[in-house]
Amino acid sequence: MCGIVGLHLRDRALYPELGALLTGMLDQMCDRGPDSAGMSIYGDPTWSPEGHATVSLLENPLSTPELAAALTSALGVEATVLDLDPTTVLHAAVPSDELVAAVRGVAPAARIIGFGSEVTVLKGMGNPTELAHRFGLPNASGWQGVAHTRMATESAVTAEGSHPFSVGTDQCLVHNGSFSNHMSIKHELERGGVVFDSQNDTEVGARFIAKQLSEGVDLEKSLLMLNETFDGFYTLLVSNKDSFAVVRDPISCKPAVIAETDRWVAMASEYRALAGLPGVETARIFEPEPEEVYVWHRQ
Repeated sequence: MCGIVGLHLRDRALYPELGALLTGMLDQMCDRGPDSAGMSIYGDPTWSPEGHATVSLLENPLSTPELAAALTSALGVEATVLDLDPTTVLHAAVPSDELVAAVRGVAPAARIIGFGSEVTVLKGMGNPTELAHRFGLPNASGWQGVAHTRMATESAVTAEGSHPFSVGTDQCLVHNGSFSNHMSIKHELERGGVVFDSQNDTEVGARFIAKQLSEGVDLEKSLLMLNETFDGFYTLLVSNKDSFAVVRDPISCKPAVIAETDRWVAMASEYRALAGLPGVETARIFEPEPEEVYVWHRQ
């Protein structure tokens, strides 16, 4: 079934409240996906310090001091490591592709689940609200956040199988539904050199979008292309370092509701996840139309 929540803040005065607001939204979706959860936060000064690349990992085989020392040696600049079990978050004052390459060199068995200059991705198994508090999400700040509660249907219950899938720089995708033709698209992408980390159908959608963006296609057009290519029933929320977008399948099988005010834009699988947001009583509230792409850009 799965539950999606996302919050894009327009009012800078709300930035310190991002984590607390997103936690409240996530809590309302626990019954839609009780087995695992993930979240991505854009702009938190601790998790994504300014001037540093951030990489999120699962299955890190090294201790925190060992990983920090190995990365510092490989990069020639200090690398810091945060242990947010089971996610490990890394920082260094280098471009994100350099930090990703260094991680793959010193810890090749680790699973990279997010990277960029703005985003931090956290994933784990168990009750979503408990995970959010364990990670410290209520204390996070920033300008945008996305979270997902998972009820596994297409692959095993694992932390790496939870959403969001972040396979491009500062990009995240969360998904409620199922792609019925994802294997044929996966094979086509593999023939073009795309490498996959899992058997999850959502990863295929994420890598399809990332490929279009890397080739210069804008986010709106990328999602229109996904609608033309993928079969199934789905609601998607896609975020990157300057945008927040929602799209549904042609028959809008999976639920979605959007609320918009001058201070924020929010999306969730159900209205109850939006009911606690400040000023929601005066928000414009609507269900996204089938196949229409809704995009909001950072101001």
